[in-house]
Amino acid sequence: MLNGQTATQSLESLMRTILNRRRINRETQRMLMQSLLGKSNLNSQEQAWVQEIFEAINQGRLRVID
Repeated sequence: MLNGQTATQSLESLMRTILNRRRINRETQRMLMQSLLGKSNLNSQEQAWVQEIFEAINQGRLRVID
């Protein structure tokens, strides 16, 4: 199992990849949800990343693909 710092770094890496590619597929979505739901609490930076991804989807800057 990952420790807290490693899990945060992995989550950060995953979110940066999503935002840089400007798309998210089902597998990446599953990995993201698994990472987020595996944490008991999100810190403020993680909350900001989630908000940024949500806003990017809503504004059409990030595509959801199959």
